[in-house]
Amino acid sequence: MPTLDNNMMRAIIMDHYEHPHHKELKDDNKYQKIHMDSESCIDDIYVQVFVENNVIKDLRFDGVACAISTASTSIMTDLLLNKSLDEAKEIIKNYFNMLYEKEYDEDLLEEANALKNTSKQANRIKCACLGWIGLAELIKDK
Repeated sequence: MPTLDNNMMRAIIMDHYEHPHHKELKDDNKYQKIHMDSESCIDDIYVQVFVENNVIKDLRFDGVACAISTASTSIMTDLLLNKSLDEAKEIIKNYFNMLYEKEYDEDLLEEANALKNTSKQANRIKCACLGWIGLAELIKDK
């Protein structure tokens, strides 16, 4: 993926905020679901995943969240859909490393690189992590 300038990063974030992908839960017991919220922001979402044969076959979310939380979770659903659990865990690890300014593989993160500058705003890191933490919790023992 080409290096993103600030305008491109802002455009990706705003597009995912205004038109979030996979933002609707399924009423199906084959899905696992987790509730995630933040005491420091309006973020109050559910993350839902369907895993079959160690592959994320569907990944969704819904709820009310700020622009950063909505965009990061929408990007996550696109990025991790149809990934093996091992691939997903590696991408999640790299995403957290990016936000905490540790070494990470930029190529693995694709559009999630648009959230790179969130690390400069400590109060926004939780917003950028909320959906990702939820998914990590859902798949940690798989």
